[in-house]
Amino acid sequence: MRLTLVEISDPRVYDDVVAQLPITSALQGWGYGEARRVLGHVPQRYLIQESGRTVGAVQLLRRRLVPGLSTLYAPRGPALENLDLLPDFAQALRRVVRPTDALLKIEPPVPLPAVEGAVIPDAFGTFRRAESEQPEHTIIADLTRSEKEMFDGLSSMARRNVRAAEKQGVVAGRDDDFDAFWEIFTATNDRAKLGAFPRKYYETMLREGGAHGGEAYVVLARSQGRALAGGFFLGMGTGTSYLFGGSVRDDRVDEAGQPLKDAKAPDAFYWNAMLDAKRRGYELFDFWGIPRVLDESKHSYGVFKMKLKFSEQRVWYPAYDLVLNPAAPAIVKALRWRKTRNNLRKRGSADDVL
Repeated sequence: MRLTLVEISDPRVYDDVVAQLPITSALQGWGYGEARRVLGHVPQRYLIQESGRTVGAVQLLRRRLVPGLSTLYAPRGPALENLDLLPDFAQALRRVVRPTDALLKIEPPVPLPAVEGAVIPDAFGTFRRAESEQPEHTIIADLTRSEKEMFDGLSSMARRNVRAAEKQGVVAGRDDDFDAFWEIFTATNDRAKLGAFPRKYYETMLREGGAHGGEAYVVLARSQGRALAGGFFLGMGTGTSYLFGGSVRDDRVDEAGQPLKDAKAPDAFYWNAMLDAKRRGYELFDFWGIPRVLDESKHSYGVFKMKLKFSEQRVWYPAYDLVLNPAAPAIVKALRWRKTRNNLRKRGSADDVL
């Protein structure tokens, strides 16, 4: 088998291919690459072809490290007909990379069950298992079930809280109020010491993520008009992912100044986001990130417990590196050191959030 990479500049043609492939992700969509451009990363998109037939697509993000050295990254990619293409993809890629490209990181978008005894491949040809950039461990939900089956599959606490939110008049669904999302998102990040990219990054993703064939949208849960929980989603093909979001404290009071009953807005948000995705034809809902190692003392454990109420289907999305330059091992160590330093500066801990 001999694959070729054909660079493409038409966003609609590219996104149409990405959306139709069985192994795919919205992070391989054109809009996500345009958002990463805000961070200084330069996207390049290719169709992967075999004897003139398109069998995949890949969006590569080039990041310049120092003069004369850069890395390539395929976020939750490449998009493929099947994983057997990966060894030959590596050979095809070597014919188009630049001399300054030292390393390629891929994250094949195939969820591997996180169950006892499950085997995660150590390699695909010359690709070797490596640290991921996107959350490696996550929870997904099957949206092909009926709404009743989905609701019955929630934890008893989630079902109780969803009903309570409905009784209290909480309204949750797609919403155009980006400012309300941003308030929730930044408050959550400040509370958990997570940090965030500049606002322009998220605004660009919202605009470009739905411009060519994918879909970017916000879901908010409101009580008495106030947004208390919400999230940012990116969809492509048959899957949608909850990338960013959170909640704010429900500190509303009645006319006498007494605290109102908790509206259970986060539960309403999750449930209605799942319903919205199902009704729009998505088949897979990715809750996007739970801790690799569970630690009840960490903020991330609370996030894990919340998501677990809505699905218990835990999976892995492992990453793999392809060495393109002898400098690659030193670069990996330097990037890990920088990430650890940032963790210490932002949160006082060397551990990653997820």
